[in-house]
Amino acid sequence: MEMPTEIMVALIGLAGSAIGAFAGVLTSARLTNYRIEQLEKKVDKHNTVIERTYKLEEAEAVLEEQIKVANHRISDLERGGEAR
Repeated sequence: MEMPTEIMVALIGLAGSAIGAFAGVLTSARLTNYRIEQLEKKVDKHNTVIERTYKLEEAEAVLEEQIKVANHRISDLERGGEAR
């Protein structure tokens, strides 16, 4: 029961192709996972910037309101000084 040489060569070629395809799939999956991790890091960094910007905008709104109140009080004091 000897196999013909052509069949042996075909089986060896099939095994080589299967191993190559499997290795390619694994490498591709690793690269995809790496890229996804890098994108997640960038998204986290971006979200942190957005959160900080939102907090700064809130603080700015409070300061603007305080300035308006202070300016109104100054105006009231100036008008009160003129009436005297």
